[in-house]
Amino acid sequence: MIGGGPNGLVAANALADAGWDVVLVEGNRLGGAVRSERRRPETVTDLFSAFYPLAAASPVIKAMELEQHGLSWSHAPVVVAHPANGSTGTAAALHRDIDATARGLDDDCQGDGDSWRELVAQYQAIRDPLLDALFSPFPPLSPAVRLARTLRFEAVRTARTLLLPAHRMGEELFGGQHGRLLLLGNGLHADIPPTAAGSGMFGWLLSMLGQDVGYPVPTGGAGELPAALTRRATSLGVQMLEGTPVRQVLVNASGRAVGVGLVDGRVIRARRAVIGAIDAAVLLRDLVPAPAVPARLLDDLRHFERDAPTVKVNWTLPATPRWTSHPTAHAGTIHVGADVAMGIRWSADLERAVLPRRPFMLVGQMTTADASRSTDGSESFWAYTHLPRGSTVERLGVAGLDRMVQTTADRMAEVLDEHAPGFADDALDTFVQGPDDLFRADPNLVDGGVNGGTAQLHQQLFFRPVPGLGRPGTVVPGLYLGGASAHPGGGVHGACGWNAAVACLADHGVLGRLRRAASTAVQARLYRDRPPWSTDQG
Repeated sequence: MIGGGPNGLVAANALADAGWDVVLVEGNRLGGAVRSERRRPETVTDLFSAFYPLAAASPVIKAMELEQHGLSWSHAPVVVAHPANGSTGTAAALHRDIDATARGLDDDCQGDGDSWRELVAQYQAIRDPLLDALFSPFPPLSPAVRLARTLRFEAVRTARTLLLPAHRMGEELFGGQHGRLLLLGNGLHADIPPTAAGSGMFGWLLSMLGQDVGYPVPTGGAGELPAALTRRATSLGVQMLEGTPVRQVLVNASGRAVGVGLVDGRVIRARRAVIGAIDAAVLLRDLVPAPAVPARLLDDLRHFERDAPTVKVNWTLPATPRWTSHPTAHAGTIHVGADVAMGIRWSADLERAVLPRRPFMLVGQMTTADASRSTDGSESFWAYTHLPRGSTVERLGVAGLDRMVQTTADRMAEVLDEHAPGFADDALDTFVQGPDDLFRADPNLVDGGVNGGTAQLHQQLFFRPVPGLGRPGTVVPGLYLGGASAHPGGGVHGACGWNAAVACLADHGVLGRLRRAASTAVQARLYRDRPPWSTDQG
């Protein structure tokens, strides 16, 4: 197992449950982009991701029963708040109590509460087959059949709704601004423009998960989630090698992956499989010997699109900020800086390589979500936003990227100050993480992207990470994709690692060997060396 983030840890656990011997090799620190530290003795800071609705809903994570290995969850009084721009002092708020959410929407526009209840009822009717479909290997045949049976004549209408752009979905479902803000803010967690098809689905899904399971955080810090996975795996006999980078995937004369070579000169042989729970382009382009990878696949990987680089600013504040809108002070997750029109403009600026003047931000009030994060009454507080695509050291140089990061951090503070005047005047600690900082801390966050590649439709399902690789198996027999670059993509849900483990187990039965041989033959034809769109393709 290459990579010790959540996906790698889930895969290691799943294979160990099946009786396999597993060695997990992590080049940096276990946990990947789910990590926390104490910058001050009194305060825990989450360095990367922080809220986990996908983990709470994931059947994969639930199957691990991590509560038996020390994991517990905490919730903020308000799940999500999205303060309105201007001087209104109001905010859209998502509560765990559906009636409380609906009352707030009715206060903004009478009738929107009933629209919300209807939306939640529709979600609840399809919840289980939908989540199974999202987190299953592609194509998810059994969950899709159950989903179709549940929807029946509503299937086409539901599919249309989920493909709507976020801004259009909001207009169709809600008469007021607050319902639209909930869809917009949650939709902007992914890097899909709110005017693009499919962005509404992300906003809808995360809004429904917030109503269903909340936006929980691990008690004591984000790092408690991978720590529980690590304890579980170790109890099953998984060997962990931390701080040990892989130099190369070993491929034998017949083209099969048979192990890994480490940078310290050691070799680990694999009897059955090698899983790369890391960036797919790094795995196939940099770690697998070039002769083992068809030239056309390498060409496709050059078109692999990253998600936008991230800037994260972390503050330790003496107390919760004095927000101008009441529910925001009690929310763990906050969306700041954009109404619908501004969200569209912010996203358009990123796409056209313009540094946004008013950044949209995802904000975390971690002590509000989990009182154990601070022992001195302080608030562990952070905000992140994105830079335009292509904002890299290679293009801008170190000094150029640093200037862009600092300008963005200053603009983030200005926008936050509009909604919480003087919020950082007495900050006890402040530190900024730009794209290069994130990459150095976790080399799987290539160019500072946190989603394992764009979540837009052209790079999802059987297009992820490239056309034809929708399943974990690769053109190299014995090598599997288990990271966020693989289906179903980014987010802390463990499904990418789980799917890789399921594929490994399936490929080592009699029927599995036949299926694997057929799959390899198809991929070999798809990626045989010939120029793209050549005249002999028919």
